[in-house]
Parts: sequence; C-alpha cells; structure tokens
Amino acid sequence: MIRKISQSILILIAMQPILSIAVYAQSQILQTRHVRQVTQDGEAQFLGTVPANQSMRLVLILPLRNQAELRGFLTRLYDPSNPAYRHFLTVDQFAQEFGPTQEDYDRVIAFAHENGFEVVGMSRNRMNIDVAGSVANIEAAFHLTMGVYQHPTENRTFYAPDREPTPDLAVQLWHITGLDNYSLPRPALSHKDLQIHQEATTGSCPSKSFCGSDMRAAYYGGTTLTGAGQSLGLLEYVGTDLADLTTYYTNAHQTNNVPITLLSVDGTPTTCYASQDCDDTEQTLDLTQALGMAPGLSSLVMYIGSSDAALLNAMATAKPLNAQLSASWVWGPSDPQTDDPYFEEFAAQGQNYFNAAGDWGEWSQTLLNEGAIYPADDVYVTSVGGTDLTTSSAGGPWSSETVWSDTGGGISPDDFAIPSWQVATAGGCSECSQNYRNGPDVAANSDFTFYVCADQTTCTANEYGGTSFAAPMWAGYMALVNQQAVANGGTALGFINPTLYSLGLSSGYSGDFHDISSGCQESGGFCATAGYDLATGWGSPNGAGLINALTAPAFNLSASPASLDVALGYAGKSTITTTAINGFKASISLSASGQPAGVTITFNPTSITGAGTSTMTASVSPTAALGTYTITVKGTSGSVVETTAVALKVVQGPHLHIGHGPY
Repeated sequence: MIRKISQSILILIAMQPILSIAVYAQSQILQTRHVRQVTQDGEAQFLGTVPANQSMRLVLILPLRNQAELRGFLTRLYDPSNPAYRHFLTVDQFAQEFGPTQEDYDRVIAFAHENGFEVVGMSRNRMNIDVAGSVANIEAAFHLTMGVYQHPTENRTFYAPDREPTPDLAVQLWHITGLDNYSLPRPALSHKDLQIHQEATTGSCPSKSFCGSDMRAAYYGGTTLTGAGQSLGLLEYVGTDLADLTTYYTNAHQTNNVPITLLSVDGTPTTCYASQDCDDTEQTLDLTQALGMAPGLSSLVMYIGSSDAALLNAMATAKPLNAQLSASWVWGPSDPQTDDPYFEEFAAQGQNYFNAAGDWGEWSQTLLNEGAIYPADDVYVTSVGGTDLTTSSAGGPWSSETVWSDTGGGISPDDFAIPSWQVATAGGCSECSQNYRNGPDVAANSDFTFYVCADQTTCTANEYGGTSFAAPMWAGYMALVNQQAVANGGTALGFINPTLYSLGLSSGYSGDFHDISSGCQESGGFCATAGYDLATGWGSPNGAGLINALTAPAFNLSASPASLDVALGYAGKSTITTTAINGFKASISLSASGQPAGVTITFNPTSITGAGTSTMTASVSPTAALGTYTITVKGTSGSVVETTAVALKVVQGPHLHIGHGPY
C-alpha cells in the first residue's frame, strides 16, 4: 500500500563544507533507546557495515524542559473544575515554557557543524534539528558502528547501530531519529479476499459502496455543521496524486470545495504515481473520509515525510495549527517514549491526534514487534477501532453496527501506564487492565464497504477496509465538534479523551455514542460488550448527540481554600471560582447548605456571570457548636447546577470581651 522503499541501504546526499564551532563535553547516553533487541541477541544476522561514504539524514531531538510542570499543566488544562481549563498555549508559549532553551539548541547546532554535518532543517519549538552527513561522520560523532543486518521476519535487510549513541555534547539529547530502518511505516489498510462476496448494500457510491458522505449521514445526520473555520491535518509517509481525488468526486457526482495543501516536511516527494511504482490508495482514502465528514473545512493539509519526528513536529509547529489531526499509519520505534514530546505538545496546544488502531486483531507483543500497533496505544492519542456499519438507505441514517473482526484493540503491549481518565472505566471492564493503557477509545466503520479511487486507474467498490478509514472519519467529525464549540463562544476542545471517558460513564451515554455490543475480534480476540470494550472502545458517534454533549455550554465551581478553621466569634473566607466551559456566559446564582446553627454563609457578589469569582464568608457566632461541617456551595443557572464543597471546622477561640466582636 505504500511506495516500495528501496532495499538499498542509504541514499547518497551531497555534503557542503561547514565552518563549525568546537563543542567540548563528556560523552553521555541519550534519554531514549536506539538499539534494536534483534541486533543484540543474534536474531538478526549481521551482514557487514554500512559504507563509510554513504550519507544519511537524521533528526537530532532535544528533550522538553520542566517535564513535571508540563504534566501538571496538562492535568489542569483538561480538568473542567480548574480555572486553566482549555487555556491552550501557542507554539511560542509552549517553546518558552517547556521547549529546549535557545542556548541548548545553539549548542547542538554547533555540535552538528563541528562533526561535519549539514544542518538542513530547524524548528520554531527548538526540538528538532535535521542534519545530513556521512556514515563516517555519524560513527565518529556518536561513537557507534552502523551495521547491515538480515531482517528476522521480512525479506529484506536493514541498517542499525551496534550500540547506544554517546555524543560528546553538553546537552543530553532526547533521541536521534534515522539511525535504523528496522521498522517501516505501514498503513492500517486491508484489501478484501475477492472470494468473499460480502458487500455494502446501501451506499450511494457506485456498486452501492459507501462514499465518505454516507459516513457523514450515518454518524452526523445533519446539514448545519460542515467543519467551517476548521483546518485538518493528515499524516502521510508517501505523497499522492490529487487527480485520484478528482476522479473519486467525479464518479460520486460530488464536488470538493476544500483547499488542499500537500506539504513535504523533509524533502519527501509530495507526488505519487503508479507508473513510478507508488501507491496512493491510503492517502486518497484519508482525504475522502475526512472531506466526506467535514465538507466545509477551511483547509486540509497533508503532511508528507519520511520520519515520525519530522512529521509530528511539523504538525506541532504549523501556521496555523490544525486542531484535528489524523494518521492511518503504524510503525515501531526503538523506544515507545520517542514521540511523547510531540503528543504532549499537541495536547498543550489544543490539538487532537487520532490514530488507526490497526487491522490485525488483538494487540500483542508479536504485532508490536512487527510495527503494527504504535502509536495507537500511546496515552496522548485517540485510538480509533473498527466496526461493520449498516445504514438504512443510500445517504441515510445509521441502522446497526457490530465489531469489524480485524479491528485492533486490547491492552498496551508498550506498557504505557493507564491514564487517570481511564481508571474508572477500567474498573468496570472485566477484560481491561487496571495498570496499563487500554484501547481503542472509539470506533467507526472499517469494513470492506468503501468506494476507493487510487493509482490513476479504475476505482474499486467494496474491496478496501481498515481502521485507516475510521481515523480520518473521526478527525472530520472532530472538525464539526470544534465548529460548534467556537460558535458557542468557546474554543476548540483539544485532547478529547478525558471528556470522552467522562461522557461514557454518564447517564447520557446512549445518546452520545452508538454502543457496539455484538461481534468479536478474529482468532479469539476481545468481544464487544455493553459500554466500553477492547474491540470498539466507547463505540461510534451518535449524530448530533455527541457533538452537543461535547460542546454544551456549562460551568464548574471550585473553592480556594477548600477548608477553613474558624474560631468562635470570627469569620473565614474562601474564594469561589466559576470556570466557563464552551463559552458559557449566563448568570450563576450562589447558595450554601450544610452550615450548623450559629454559622452564617454569605457571598459577595451573590452571583457570577460566566467565568469569575465571589468571596464566600463563613461567620461563626460565639454560640456555634464546635465540630467539622461540610458546606456545599451550589451554583445555579437555569437547569444547570454545579456544586463544590468547603470543609468548615469550628474551633475554640480566644476570650472575647462583650461589645468587641471580631466580625
């Protein structure tokens, strides 16, 4: 499904002499792993060394600063009760708070020059430095040997380092991308065995197959929201030929009005022609599913590159940023932490990244080793599983849905720790892990029921399927969500997983999601159950219900301090803060309950409009009973009611003279 990557080891790059600055430091290891286990245990046969004069392109990646503070910030950013809720950072703000310093960035650039590399790319968040150099440069700079090995499971060779890189550099690097090609990226796309005759029967494209617009009708069903004002980004390891997209729209008797940008992030060709042995099936279908769901996008950018570091960093530093991102590719990094800085930056900047969960059944260590899962099991990714959808008619509403048997899903074989927002859900899921990340998060149609045009040839109907259809579909749906959120006076939602899991556990779940409750993964994998499961997550979007649930204007209350010790005859104060969600601007009246006789609670002001504060005063008379009481502060705005609690402890105070009360 992808451009056939040459079996030759490296591509020769012309090098320019570079005036460099010496950088003196002791050798140190990097913060992530680079050595593949198969090269260490002998599973991959050593065939020789890479010629010293051959050239490579690498990405030198600097670590984020203030990592503990970043994690704390992300927790507050997605906590509806916190005043920082959805106050996203710009790229420049993220770089200032958490990115590498300019001094460290300059040191790494100087190191590259000193060691004979050409700096061919830099980034405004100061994380990536793209360099080109010979194998001799690489081996000398990083104190390793580049070897050629026979791949243990694929009919090809690969190159890899024999040990961890240890550059003589004062700055400890996070990772170096490009030191091996053991795992080649592949799309989560499947081609049906043509002896199987199951086909769509209600699609509006040729042969009754599904168009992207059919998915919009099934999962949204309205006309108001089109993704207007929203920009969507697609990650692709190979370019495309937009003539195939034109053919698709012509045959579907539809028109595309969304401007499309093909952006090479590292010199990778943006074109893809079958005559040059290049297959753009994945890239074209990603376009049709995203555009089918959100036909009114302001723009769509296809990021095309040869490495995860280059692609993800380009998405994290784009101008403007795309609030919804999608990838239908999976790969296997040497260290599963490698891309976390980019995913964390997405979350901090209000971007949501969807990734296909894979098409090979239950997640396992074997699939992980084959590069068939990651990054779908990463904590900061929305993992999208697959279903088998039936609609009522061509361009008609959702009718029923079961598990697509090939869908990926399960317990993270990368051993990513379970995120806080998944803990409660896992507690009610018998097959879920209580310790590790579970997936997928959501799902959508992935069966062999789609209309596909690719490779400048005859289009196909009911032949291709895969979670690679579902991921861009969800990204398009997210554009509808964010359009509504902005129209309500709020902002884009950013990373939606915490909110999705909150909605999944709420009483409105059935109105927000289509709960997939039948069907199983192939070969004895996980089966669908009521509620969350390891085959389809929470299920597929239930029309406007999920959009409304995600974007409904609301507010939260918090108190600071949340506990007061007040002596008899005295008063204590707590600041009550309202946090506006999705542009909430209505008036909120405040009241309190739970106070004992002799304690009076007042608010100044007595109401707040939208986001704001009020001072709560707890006045304790000399005759109040000693003890600890829970004061429930209630905010009411129409039918919306929120509460927060203040623990009030009435304690014995100093002797008071008559006529000299303290309050």
